[in-house]
Amino acid sequence: MAVFTTVTLDDLAQWSAQFPLGRALAIKGISTGIENSNFFIAMESGEYVLTVFEKLSFEQLPFYLNLMRHLAQRDVLVPLPIANRDGSILNALHGKPASIVTKLQGECQLGPEPVHCREVGAMLAKMHLAARDFPQHQPNLRGLNWWKETAPAVLPYLPQEGQQLLQSELRYQEEFAAGTTYQTLPNGPIHADLFRNNVMFDGERLTGFFDFYFAGWDTWLFDVAVTVNDWCIDLDSGALDHARVRAMLDAYHAVRPFTNEEQSAWQAMLRAGALRFWLSRLYDFYKPREAEILTPHDPTHFERILRLRISEPAPALA
Repeated sequence: MAVFTTVTLDDLAQWSAQFPLGRALAIKGISTGIENSNFFIAMESGEYVLTVFEKLSFEQLPFYLNLMRHLAQRDVLVPLPIANRDGSILNALHGKPASIVTKLQGECQLGPEPVHCREVGAMLAKMHLAARDFPQHQPNLRGLNWWKETAPAVLPYLPQEGQQLLQSELRYQEEFAAGTTYQTLPNGPIHADLFRNNVMFDGERLTGFFDFYFAGWDTWLFDVAVTVNDWCIDLDSGALDHARVRAMLDAYHAVRPFTNEEQSAWQAMLRAGALRFWLSRLYDFYKPREAEILTPHDPTHFERILRLRISEPAPALA
């Protein structure tokens, strides 16, 4: 959510005239993240979020926006894309795809307690079930194929020990994905990036998930692993906080029970979630794009997490 494309208030006023939102009053760039250009905007009708997409195409984006609308219509707490007067929720701004969505209330909970993890686990399970009948299909674009394509670009920047870890974990994940256990895991549309800064709370009440622009079809368990690897850890060490893990997994299981095959795959999925974000942070750190506001993340954080997920037994799913 860095700002790669500048949008002024005059730009917004002209472009937003196609929406039934009234006059544009204010616009402010959002500094966190590194994929798209995001802005808080104030319109006469209320506050919204404007996103200008820097990588995703006009052909890819209907999947994400329609998924959000699908979930919102099924009482999953997510931003609702706003249609213009012609009914379109995706429109060009400065020659790039852009959309407006409703702004969630509250704030991100960056120091979660078990009560917050319980809320996230329950809503994540509800989201997975609500998306089962979503008619569009798009793979997880940051899945195994992307890992294999990206690893050669970052390997030269790593010390020998890091290169060995990356190559060995890639081999492990390729072998696991080819096995029978992986093929039996329940799957469907997933968020794929449900970090602390992509969820809003009002006190202890969850008010919504947002930033669905890494979503795609994958195993539900991978989504759980990605979420646990951020919400349920000590940030300094990467170690799991078992009270928060238990709260999240028990709440998820109460809504959508885990299968025996998922229990068998749990440690591999925790490792997969750590590998995915180690790789993306390595790439963003060593191959950055220019942006007006840019906040790259430290890739060693997920290297530590991956090493721990390899060396320590995974907690029971249920």
